Amino acid sequence: MSILQYDFMVRALLAALFTGLAAPAVGTYLVQRRLALMGDGIGHIAVTGVGLGLLTGQSPVLTAVIVTVLGATLIEVVRERGRTSGDVALALLFYGGIAGGVLVIGLAGGSAQTLQSYLFGSITTVSVTDVWTVIALAAGVVFLALGLAPQLFAVCQDEDYAKVAGLPVRFYNLLTSVLAAVTVTVAMRTVGLLLVSALMVVPVATAQQLTKGFKATILAAMGLGALASLGGVVTSFYVDVAPGATIVLLALAGFAAAWPVGSLLRHRRHAGAPFEVDPGLPHLSVPEDHRHTHGVDCGHVAVRHGDHVDYVHDGHRHAHHGDHYDEH
Repeated sequence: MSILQYDFMVRALLAALFTGLAAPAVGTYLVQRRLALMGDGIGHIAVTGVGLGLLTGQSPVLTAVIVTVLGATLIEVVRERGRTSGDVALALLFYGGIAGGVLVIGLAGGSAQTLQSYLFGSITTVSVTDVWTVIALAAGVVFLALGLAPQLFAVCQDEDYAKVAGLPVRFYNLLTSVLAAVTVTVAMRTVGLLLVSALMVVPVATAQQLTKGFKATILAAMGLGALASLGGVVTSFYVDVAPGATIVLLALAGFAAAWPVGSLLRHRRHAGAPFEVDPGLPHLSVPEDHRHTHGVDCGHVAVRHGDHVDYVHDGHRHAHHGDHYDEH
């Protein structure tokens, strides 16, 4: 019995493929910003968008896109201009989004089964219109995530460095949040709003175990996300289990398999050649606001520099010195 002889499974496989590519592409930047749970927060507020769609008779996907983009933009503005930290801003998304969504869906006359199909995914029921919507949105997300990779990575890794380099940090932060919001709505019919964050984060964590460098990580994460998504749909068809949960469990199994391999590779790399030769570059004292904590297992090349160690990443070197770090 071939899975491709069923039209609904062909649609499910297409939706899974594009979702699996788009989610880790955006998730890579969220992990760099230490906002790995942002997908969960946006997923909760997307419930409100789905409820508004059901209440007004519009497409739930369309209203979810609009609501999540507005919500993600608002949270980013609050985080940047106010004194609300990232985790508190995400908490606002969690609680307000899910509460408002459940209330609106109830007013729209939606049943618990309707809500569950969006919370946990219902990929085998996607229509042709849904598939084309997923493909269009996912393609746009991947295009921007890869096309603007140098700028987005610089902003996510070190905002101060990006500002010095002349990048519009506020714009790229907002763009990352908007891409995350669109990705959540793309994935809500595939893995569900409550599980979408796993597809955005787990393939990235798996890729980080095996790769060196940002470009290799994002491409590997996209490949792993696509494999997990397709594998989950195929497995659910033959075993008759929930597709969304199967996709996430396959992604987690990939991480479990990659973790010991990654640990071995890091140990060998540091044991074999932990230090490079210092080329004698001059120091530039920069105020300390470096988000990444360097260390033996951070994945960056260590360079012995006199009585301390510099760590190389993103084309430059950092070394902590009291209230500042040296920039080469």
